[in-house]
Amino acid sequence: MKNKKINLPPVQAVLLAIISVQCGAAIAKTLFPTLGAAGTASIRIGVSAIILLLVYRPNLKAITKTQWKVVIPYGLSLGAMNLIFYFAIERIPIGLAVTLEFIGPLLLAIIGSKRLIDYLWVLLAGIGILLIAPWTNERLDTLGVLFALIAGALWAAYIVFGGKISKIMNEGTAVSTGMLLAAILVLPFGIFENGLANLTPRLFGMGVALALLSSAIPFTLEMKALGKLPPRTFSILMSLEPAAASICAFIFLEENLSFYEILAVVCVVIASAGSTLTTKK
Repeated sequence: MKNKKINLPPVQAVLLAIISVQCGAAIAKTLFPTLGAAGTASIRIGVSAIILLLVYRPNLKAITKTQWKVVIPYGLSLGAMNLIFYFAIERIPIGLAVTLEFIGPLLLAIIGSKRLIDYLWVLLAGIGILLIAPWTNERLDTLGVLFALIAGALWAAYIVFGGKISKIMNEGTAVSTGMLLAAILVLPFGIFENGLANLTPRLFGMGVALALLSSAIPFTLEMKALGKLPPRTFSILMSLEPAAASICAFIFLEENLSFYEILAVVCVVIASAGSTLTTKK
């Protein structure tokens, strides 16, 4: 009964999810040197799964065969997306990784569009992403770039499967079961990397905060939004991620925004607002 009281509009839910993820990213950056990419991902996904399972207590036996066919790829894409993205930012700057990752959802938005106005918002968001990308003359790690692009493809898959599962399955059951499947996929990598051996009570506490901010809260909010927003609209709204990452870096890491980064923020905000205002109901 308590779950029904949460009735955020889909757009606000997506925006809150973005803010939550970027706050979590600030915590993740402090864990990374000690726990490693896979270890950090394991704590994030594993603790998130425990929290969501305790909150929603899904009846796994009641899940139908049809629902399993969608929730399994949803959960696996969720876990793989996070794990591979962490592998990416282990090798390339996080701003560049976020930008490259967004190519997946951006292409999904273009493919799903049938109206000229939608292409305008996608184009504007794309300009913003290009402006905010930390392009330099330094040699980039090819594997890191590849990981970011793969994470983008998995992000697009997550959007598609999330939209499908939200229509045939209870939100709480879907997100908790999906997170459980994600944890099953990711945990072996964390164990193999041996980063979890460095875990202390303090780091575990930070991991819990990371799980809440980066997984449990945002993925629950996104699940609510995916069932009510067209995939292309959701994708364009998520274009705020690179901008939010830069803003959070300024607030938490004291990294100044350049003129082009500020201009990028303006572009993606306008694109997001425009896509929302012109969405067909």
